[in-house]
Amino acid sequence: MTPPLRVAVIGLGDIARKAYLPVLGPRPDVTLSLVTRSPETLAELGATWRVERLHAQLDTALAEGVDAAFVHAATSAHPAIVRRLIEAGVPTLVDKPIADTAAQNEELVDLAETRGVSLMVGFNRRHAPSYREAAALNRPVVLMQKNRAAQPDDVRRVVFDDFIHVVDTLRFMAPGVDHATVRGRVGREGLEHVMLTLSADGRDAVGLMNRNSGANEETLEVSGRGGKRRIVDMAQVIDQGEREELTRRGDWTSVGRQRGFEGLCDAFLSAVRDGRRLSALDALETHRLCERIVEELAG
Repeated sequence: MTPPLRVAVIGLGDIARKAYLPVLGPRPDVTLSLVTRSPETLAELGATWRVERLHAQLDTALAEGVDAAFVHAATSAHPAIVRRLIEAGVPTLVDKPIADTAAQNEELVDLAETRGVSLMVGFNRRHAPSYREAAALNRPVVLMQKNRAAQPDDVRRVVFDDFIHVVDTLRFMAPGVDHATVRGRVGREGLEHVMLTLSADGRDAVGLMNRNSGANEETLEVSGRGGKRRIVDMAQVIDQGEREELTRRGDWTSVGRQRGFEGLCDAFLSAVRDGRRLSALDALETHRLCERIVEELAG
């Protein structure tokens, strides 16, 4: 019998609690290590998920033995953690963004490529079943909106911590469509809205985020050749053509599967187990485009 993979989860905030631990915790093919500086959080989540390997420091987890790592710490902590893992030869999945500066993104991806170590970014929408099915339709027009109710904020923080999902999803839905234009408004409280358009060879992909929209919502539309598919919050699928059809998420479909976290974890852990190296070069292109958006909006 193949032994379980020793998997470290580093940083135990909301994204780890809501998205990753519910996927990783029940898996019989992994043995988890939890890493955070908070003894209360270690005790709580260790008990919840029946994890015995609890560490306040990354180095002690590495000394105990790690086959793969998930990094869910604050963005500001990503560079140091990811560098330490890559230097230790540990395949790593890091939440978006890798880092929020161009220089650090380039440096860390280059380090992973040079060392031959897997580095994957947690772009879960690439693994959401509804989005993957929409991408397979290969429609010439893509429109994505990811709005917030009342959250203007610093330009770099909005782009790299939130709008980056829109940027990467457009690149996934319309690969090779890379002629980019950026529009937006920055007010006294920060970035209010931003729009990215990618165009090439008769295809157009538009992404919009309004931080003052009055609602928290995410929609994706693909259209053309006589049909349109609209997806709401990765759960409801509306096909429009000669007649309209609505498909809702099945009652027994988990949120982790619906939102792509199961597929993301499967893809990463399967590669680790098979000894396949995962490259972050394509993810780096998303980060580069985000840097361009920040430069154009911040002036």
